[in-house]
Amino acid sequence: MNYAELIAADLRLVILQALEQDPDYSHNDSVINAVLGAVGHAISRDRVRTELHWLAEQGLIHVTDMSGVLVAKLTGRGVDVALGYARVPGVARPRPEA
Repeated sequence: MNYAELIAADLRLVILQALEQDPDYSHNDSVINAVLGAVGHAISRDRVRTELHWLAEQGLIHVTDMSGVLVAKLTGRGVDVALGYARVPGVARPRPEA
């Protein structure tokens, strides 16, 4: 796995984990962008949207366009991947708790 693939896999895991922590399992693309920035992934909103669509293609989230704002909602499969119960190529696996 090269550097770009490692970064993409971590971005995707962070997105899934952020959604899993929300009571409604959802966030908009701006909030997700801020969460990623807070953990060291300073990326464009366009890149966030690209990753959201990739995660949707894998069946891990549903994406809804609400007047130009993308809202991502975690699926059951997405919860399993966020918690490490299932694996998807292209998404990093969470580390076990210490």
